[in-house]
Amino acid sequence: MRLRFRFRTIPFIAMLVLVAIGIALGNWQTRRAAEKTVLQGRLAQRAAAAPLVLGAASQDPAAMEFRHVIVTGEFVPNWPVFLDNRPLDGRSGFILLMPFTIAGEHAGKPRHVLVARGWLPRDPGGAARAPAFTTPRGTVTIEGVAVRRPARLMQLGTPPPLAPGVVVQNLEVDAFARASGLDLQPFLLEQTGPAVPGENLVRKWPAPGVDVDRHKGYAFQWYALAALAFLFFVLTGFRSGTRHGS
Repeated sequence: MRLRFRFRTIPFIAMLVLVAIGIALGNWQTRRAAEKTVLQGRLAQRAAAAPLVLGAASQDPAAMEFRHVIVTGEFVPNWPVFLDNRPLDGRSGFILLMPFTIAGEHAGKPRHVLVARGWLPRDPGGAARAPAFTTPRGTVTIEGVAVRRPARLMQLGTPPPLAPGVVVQNLEVDAFARASGLDLQPFLLEQTGPAVPGENLVRKWPAPGVDVDRHKGYAFQWYALAALAFLFFVLTGFRSGTRHGS
């Protein structure tokens, strides 16, 4: 009995589609793994660097990302904004954002940096009400880690206009600058260190996702799908040819 390969158009097209999808998604996951590898190295390098003393001069957000920062100045108490739907350890709550006036000389308006001060629990008696908090008065020195923006969530509904005390799901630093009229550094500072007694804030920030092995695993799965689709087409074609010629 001689083996013969029977070419079939529809299975061939289906195979090509699956192979193309598998290779494309495998390549995408491979690129993501490479990006995360670079990010991992940058995180390690900047974590080991000495803290940067932030002044009034404007900084490049790419160069500042993940840098440890020390800054002296005063909080602007009349412009708090709350990020909603930010659970922590199984509890629902908010992230409190406030602008911080940077001490030092600066031509024109004072320079500010937007600070994520920490997490606040949701009031069980008033789910829509922003929680109470306290703000240090006068000149203080704080520490933090620079990030480009707060972590984004899926936007539910139309966000309200930015205003003091508003509760929103997502926020961009430049949008806050336009709404407040403040001259802001083009990044966010996630404040670190223990909370002052009475602040009612928790400072427990999630680490950036750098799971390189996960992306490599996904890439292998997609490449394997492409290979299996090709092998399945070839093997079933030979079997069909055998039956046809028997």
